[in-house]
Amino acid sequence: MFSSVGEENKAKGSTLLYCAPVVSAVCVFVGGMGSENTLVRLLKWVTLFTVLFFIGFIIGWCARPVTTHHEEPDHLQEFLDEIHAENIKQHLRKFTRLPHLAGTQQNLRLAEQIRDEWLAFGLDSAELVWYDVLLSYPNRTHPNYISIVDQHGDEMFNSSLSEPVPEGYEHVTDIVPPYSAFSAQGRPQGDLVYVNYGRTEDFFKLEREMGINCTGKIVIARYGKIFRGNKVKNAVLAGAKGIILYSDPADYCAQGVEPYPAGWNLPGGGAQRGNVLNLNGAGDPLTPGYPAKEYTYRSKLKEGAGLPKIPVHPIGYHDAVHLLKNMGGASPPPDWRGALNVSYRIGPGFTDDFILNKVRMNIHTYNQVTRIYNVIGRIRGAREPDRCVILGGHRDAWVFGAIDPVSGAAVVHETVRAAGALRQRGWRPRRSLIFASWDAEEFGLQGSTEWAEENAIMLQERAVAYINADSAIEGMYTLRVDCTPSLHTLVYDITKLVMSPEEGEERISLYESWHKRDNWTNNRDAPRISKLGSGSDFEAYFIRLGITSGRARYTKNRKTERYSSYPVYHSVYETFELVERFYDPSFQRLEAVGRVRAGLVFRLADALIIPLDCKEYARSLTQYANTIQQLALEHPEAIQRYGVTFEGLFSAVDNFTQAAADFHQRLDKLDTKDVLAVRMLNDQLMYLERAFIDPLGLPGRPFYRHVVFAPSSHNKYAGESFPGIYDALFDIENAADPDRAWDEVKRQISIATVTVNSAANTLHPVA
Repeated sequence: MFSSVGEENKAKGSTLLYCAPVVSAVCVFVGGMGSENTLVRLLKWVTLFTVLFFIGFIIGWCARPVTTHHEEPDHLQEFLDEIHAENIKQHLRKFTRLPHLAGTQQNLRLAEQIRDEWLAFGLDSAELVWYDVLLSYPNRTHPNYISIVDQHGDEMFNSSLSEPVPEGYEHVTDIVPPYSAFSAQGRPQGDLVYVNYGRTEDFFKLEREMGINCTGKIVIARYGKIFRGNKVKNAVLAGAKGIILYSDPADYCAQGVEPYPAGWNLPGGGAQRGNVLNLNGAGDPLTPGYPAKEYTYRSKLKEGAGLPKIPVHPIGYHDAVHLLKNMGGASPPPDWRGALNVSYRIGPGFTDDFILNKVRMNIHTYNQVTRIYNVIGRIRGAREPDRCVILGGHRDAWVFGAIDPVSGAAVVHETVRAAGALRQRGWRPRRSLIFASWDAEEFGLQGSTEWAEENAIMLQERAVAYINADSAIEGMYTLRVDCTPSLHTLVYDITKLVMSPEEGEERISLYESWHKRDNWTNNRDAPRISKLGSGSDFEAYFIRLGITSGRARYTKNRKTERYSSYPVYHSVYETFELVERFYDPSFQRLEAVGRVRAGLVFRLADALIIPLDCKEYARSLTQYANTIQQLALEHPEAIQRYGVTFEGLFSAVDNFTQAAADFHQRLDKLDTKDVLAVRMLNDQLMYLERAFIDPLGLPGRPFYRHVVFAPSSHNKYAGESFPGIYDALFDIENAADPDRAWDEVKRQISIATVTVNSAANTLHPVA
């Protein structure tokens, strides 16, 4: 039923069927030759039987059913239908009963449970793969907190040491208090400066327009807009000796929604945990570029890559009020005001009545090498076992992690169960499937990056695609997809096969619902698909190794819901009840996301021709080239003075566009019975993303090697196109050495031009 074996048996049966009349004729003939000499009769019998047998065999062979890839059964819909909302609900409930922070025994037990269940589901193999990496934890005997001290050093206010535990979880132990992983230790004391979101432009405004120097100060920034590690990096560059992060209600409370548990907003005592590394794709800080195994050289603990040099600590907005309410100094710009009942003055320091008071940070977080465990499961491919498609998402959470990451981990678990069910009924994908439950993602994507480093050569040779499976839901409005352009068409095709999970939309596809709710704004009649940035486990596979990648989840209305991420992000309030009561009571949204992810993986692994669209890549390259040129044209005098031109880049994009069109014309005419021709074109499709990799990497970011896509240098979460050119142009009007700065722009345009031309060449026919 599920393989070509049955078709081959049918062909053999047809041959025998056509041979049967021949055998009967022989029997009749032999029966009529009783008067002949025995030897002569035998020779005549053998000759006649041989001739008639071959005639019958030829007739039967020509009439046999010919199996092509079009006639092979397509089990995609069966696979999608096998994914059930109720199962996802049960997986989510099971995985969120206890905290499972990376490096803890509970997270190891969860890994073992997942491995055992994947084997029971029917995978060919499932194993734990360990690495010894640098992790970071708060000191149990010396808790972290922020204080206001008077002129005598006496503490007048101390921030909370923990979050109020949600009802029903009072018995749970090992809930890690809010902290900033990898913060430097220390007890710095000084005047406080409010720096808005702590973005590069915020610090520029303070220094260049307001004349405020942050050197030697403690700064306080609200969470949101950019990755917290970029806030810390900016504070260090500004000379601050400590940074406090807080969640402002303007960014973490939706209007008209109650705080948890009455609603899904962040309570005043809630605080966001998170790492504050600036790794730029390095993985384990002590073994950048190499897997953290027992044979690997390690840097000294204090010399790890990306470690911040100042103390960092997160607090809730109830505590933030005490720090901000008596701030002195200038009034901020209107867009710097949050939703607290305070003035949001800039500082430095407090008003006259409190001018002698200072802020002190008390940070005792420590770093230590700790063992982490990935779970790696496999189904071997039937036709091309040396080609693989990966579905991976992390398992570790700051506390219960019902949204991040367990909404994604539960969906992966159900996808593995569905694949195992088909496998036990006889199906095998054309290419191999790899399922991954990554560890230590919250500490800088460490589990996924270490596995990528250990298997880099194999992955570059064999990996068709990587589909990321982090949080499956972060809002209640519509689908969100971020992926490389070659996946756009496949994404649209799969979402047309999945039904909308929204009430009142039961009879329309997810594609139609998504299109209606998040339409494309660039003269294209299709839903919006975004660029990949970073902040999740696809980073090493896409940006370092050049493996086709994508991700999908349910999200908020990005036009009207202005709060950052989702309100209780990385807090103790990410519970099963949060998802069940507010985000997805029917679990239909998680089911829909699961089917989209599963559909992408299935098609990439099972289609005869890998379903990637080079013409979509060409369309995107044209858009990206226009965008980056417009950014440069904001400096017309410098463009003319330094002879900066984008003609070469646009010529390369034109070459790529023509090569992509020619490639798809050949693909349309491909003889799918020609196994070698199929393999050759599939290799061209699979290796296309690799063609955009520069082994030298971006300036100052050697592990970010994709010339077309990389995270912004100023916000790890956001993706930039042609990042080398973008970074060279950023704030170029204030460059200390304009000649050198514009020369770098020209160099980066050259690198992009060479790379795009080289990628075009990979699509040409093989000589």
